[in-house]
Amino acid sequence: MSDKPSRPLAADDLLPPVEPPSAAFLVQLFLVPGVIVAIIVCVWLAFHWLAHLGNDPQAYVRTLRRPNEGRWQAALNLANDIRGPRGDVLKRDAALATELGRILEDEVASGRTGEQTEMLELYLCRALGEFAIPEAVDPLVAQARDVAAPKRARAAVEALSVLTANLAAAGTRWDEGRVAEAVIAASRSSDRALTSAAAFTLGVVGGPGATERLLELVTDADDDVRANAAVGLARLGRSEAYPTLAEFLALPDVAAAAGDTEALSARYKRALVVVNALRATALLVDAGAEEPPAEVIRLVDALVSDPIADVRTAAAAVVQKLRRVGTAPSAGRG
Repeated sequence: MSDKPSRPLAADDLLPPVEPPSAAFLVQLFLVPGVIVAIIVCVWLAFHWLAHLGNDPQAYVRTLRRPNEGRWQAALNLANDIRGPRGDVLKRDAALATELGRILEDEVASGRTGEQTEMLELYLCRALGEFAIPEAVDPLVAQARDVAAPKRARAAVEALSVLTANLAAAGTRWDEGRVAEAVIAASRSSDRALTSAAAFTLGVVGGPGATERLLELVTDADDDVRANAAVGLARLGRSEAYPTLAEFLALPDVAAAAGDTEALSARYKRALVVVNALRATALLVDAGAEEPPAEVIRLVDALVSDPIADVRTAAAAVVQKLRRVGTAPSAGRG
């Protein structure tokens, strides 16, 4: 045993020896976080670029001209941009409308099929419908006439309703006769969805023969066709819509338990149809062509107590209109 006295350990004796940092440590400390930051910046720049893609309409055209499966997404983005904050400029770009019409024509003529091609054609129709210039009319008229492709024809017919409303709001003239003729032709399709869309659009575009065709469609066996034809007649100020409107105003509420998807869907559709019938009734009251039938007035008054809030709100608005002309049964109530 040693006779040397033990020395207490100093604090420095407990620390490991100091060594310079290794290259691997420096990579982990500086390079890896730098790469992560760079990726974040690149992602942000990509989104920033996509958000401003609408500033260059030709970028859309170049994308749509490329034969790849993602072109429908560019068509969708374009349609959304036209409806967005920067849309006023795009809606009046005649060169863009003309080029989109050519792309749609070329795509149809190519004979390509499949879901991606179909989506591209539908979204091109939608994009053309958002314009407010007559250059967008001809491509949509051509597709509306092609009833052999009912989905594309329906998209074109629906787009024509938006386009003609935009043209009217802008005070721009267009060939109403050609549009009405194409939509009337579409309304004679055996495809009920296309006929229903055509019935709605005829009420928006009007034009030669629109009223006569709607008077035929308002007695159609299909509920959707009949409802849209009645709304179309109301838009044109025709009181012949009242009997059919009364039919849909009388639809009872659908009982639907939570989780019953089918019943909930039926209830939603009933509410939508009734609200549209109420709005059509309001249009006819505003037109003042003829006093609403007593049955219509009674049904509207009853709907003020409907279980569906949207129906109650729409009914109350019509009752107020009827009160102003002195025909509502509730006119004396406070």
